[in-house]
Amino acid sequence: MSKLLEALDRFDALFRRAASCDLNEPTAVTVATVGAGGRPSARVVLLKGYDPAGFVFYTNTLSRKGRELVANPRVAMCLFWDPLMEQVRIEGHVRRVTEAEADAYWASRHPGSQIGAWASNQSEPLESREALEARIASFAERFGDGPVPRPAHWSGYRVVPDRIEFWRSLPHRLHERTCYSLEGGEWRMSLLNP
Repeated sequence: MSKLLEALDRFDALFRRAASCDLNEPTAVTVATVGAGGRPSARVVLLKGYDPAGFVFYTNTLSRKGRELVANPRVAMCLFWDPLMEQVRIEGHVRRVTEAEADAYWASRHPGSQIGAWASNQSEPLESREALEARIASFAERFGDGPVPRPAHWSGYRVVPDRIEFWRSLPHRLHERTCYSLEGGEWRMSLLNP
């Protein structure tokens, strides 16, 4: 088995354990991007899928993160599950998901979330909460009870990893750290000092 598949199997087992811990959002993942001038920015999004091709999240592509990912497609992700005292750090570059993937996930979203994606100019200044609520009402009226189409500015990103690190808390801060990294076109595994 390749080291990448080994890392993904390990991630899948850990993710399933976290999902069984009665967490509010076991899919919560911090995504860090870099903007103009090298300024870092991090926020929590929801991990919506993972496979050998990468780790997927969805967003407004005109948002701050979307603009930063166009300017610099390098990204870091971190999932931390407190009940397990384990985390996974992922680094790589992003690729947009296919239109078919974006459409399929969009169709699974609650209609209220679909309307919200149309109404929110994500990351832009908001004149007032009332203005946002008026835009929500306007789009709700526009689409009525029918299907809400996916806006062109809403899609997903697949983080194609070149580094996956597993961190497990151990006594005296002598944590276990295992790193899988892509080096010279080949995935390798190494242990890291705590």
